[in-house]
Amino acid sequence: MLAKLRLDAVLVQAVIAGALSFAHLHDLAAAAGQAGWKAWAYPISVDLLLVASWRRLRSLRPAGEPVGAAWFWFAVALAASLGANVATAGLLDLGNVPDWLRILVAGWPALAFLGGTLLVHSPGPVTESQTTAAAEPVEVPDVERVPDLAPKPEPEPEPEAVESPEPVPALSAPAPEPSPVPVPAALVEHARKVADEHRTRTGNRIDTDTLRARLGVPPPLADAIAAQLA
Repeated sequence: MLAKLRLDAVLVQAVIAGALSFAHLHDLAAAAGQAGWKAWAYPISVDLLLVASWRRLRSLRPAGEPVGAAWFWFAVALAASLGANVATAGLLDLGNVPDWLRILVAGWPALAFLGGTLLVHSPGPVTESQTTAAAEPVEVPDVERVPDLAPKPEPEPEPEAVESPEPVPALSAPAPEPSPVPVPAALVEHARKVADEHRTRTGNRIDTDTLRARLGVPPPLADAIAAQLA
């Protein structure tokens, strides 16, 4: 129980430093013409920018991301806090604040808003889940490669030589007509798109060899597709 109630010296020091800096910023803003609730808003704005830039530094540094912008806005907020502490120590006449200091105090809200916006919307470190998702390959179906659907002709047996005392004239038999090659309808539709694209690009009708190279199919299947496209 006593360990839980024991105060940390660093925490106490941070509370004291924050309270004094808060009071100095309020006094400087009030002396520069920001009266009422506006004088209390200035120290809150400075402290928020200081905390936001420090949190941004802690998130970017372990990931190896550039921290130049976060350091810049941290230095701006720290300079505003230290400047108020020094200015209220008697170096400036708070009853007669110079014009340049009034301009700085009046322009601080816009500067703090710009810094906070840039810190929030700057690209953050890449998480492990995003890296894993980017590394996974995306499977894309290969629509141009079609398996060989043409039946392979079986080798014909060589005719045996017949010894005959008398020469017999060879009778030429008519060559059998090649059986039509089945062509899937999806392949014909895809070939038609390839032919239209070729005609649009070159102005000429696509030939069989070019069609076969674009589709990656064997010659018999390319001839059958070209016949259907004619």
